[in-house]
Amino acid sequence: MFRWGIMSTAKIGRDQVIPQLQDSENGVVTAIASRDHARARAVADRFGAPYAFSSYEELLSSPDVDGVYIPLPTSQHIEWSIKAARAGKHVLCEKPIALNAAEIAPLIEARDAANVLVCEAFMVTYHPQWHKVRDLIANGAIGRLRHVQGAFSYFNTDPENMRNQPSLGGGGLPDIGVYPTVSTRFSTGREPVRVQATVERDPDFGTDRYASVKADFGDFDLSFYCSTQMALRQIMVFHGEAGYIEVTAPFNAGDYGHAVVTLHNRGHDGAESFRFPGVRQYRLQAEAFVRKVEGADEEVFTLEQSVLNQKLIDAIYRAATHDGWEQV
Repeated sequence: MFRWGIMSTAKIGRDQVIPQLQDSENGVVTAIASRDHARARAVADRFGAPYAFSSYEELLSSPDVDGVYIPLPTSQHIEWSIKAARAGKHVLCEKPIALNAAEIAPLIEARDAANVLVCEAFMVTYHPQWHKVRDLIANGAIGRLRHVQGAFSYFNTDPENMRNQPSLGGGGLPDIGVYPTVSTRFSTGREPVRVQATVERDPDFGTDRYASVKADFGDFDLSFYCSTQMALRQIMVFHGEAGYIEVTAPFNAGDYGHAVVTLHNRGHDGAESFRFPGVRQYRLQAEAFVRKVEGADEEVFTLEQSVLNQKLIDAIYRAATHDGWEQV
């Protein structure tokens, strides 16, 4: 069994990832690290992990940890991913892995030097609903793809939340804008050429609270909006000449509804739905990661993919500073 160490007691780890790591078929959580030892011990006891460390350095030096999951604030992702790789640990790091694309190059260098696996935790790329979308598009189910629409929003004005703190890497685009971009790239196998964007920042926090984006992929366009201060919503639609695909709850099935992919025909007089009940995408992600570590020919989200997705986010920020197109 692959032995996971968890760097921090962050909410996403406690509520989502750690339970599914423990339920995975090829891994087990053996250690929790926090700068507050009491918190580390409490989370370790909750999940039956034998070790609780009072520093991240202790976890990285432990011979009882094969790899780490990092749900630290965004501003610390690159630093600790590099340290983990240099310590010989495999790394699954929460998204976004970086604040800009250039930051990822030193991590790739550390990964290659240590011969470890380092992945950004885009769990959606392991969910079967997105593999179905990719297959439908590739097999011509909607004909020529012309337009992709997306939305991801929630409402959060808590000043203590890291999503509202620029120093920690907060903001809507890093937190949720990455999902319409990565799911479009994953489903189509295409990369954007140029973007237009409007970005609105919170006057108190300074973080981007709303973004409206148009990305030119050559043969089709992607338009999406994301917001940290709008009513809860998720949707992705892939519109082609012969039909369209609608993905409900595309990123967080359960919180935003059921995981359903619906294929509509051109006349909108017929539809076929594909349902994915009970899928645990964090578990699927962890199992694929471990199989890749063990040498299997497994599809994972590579750091090279991370660079391409972050380049698009970087271009969106640049585009928001002027009218017209910005090259990706």
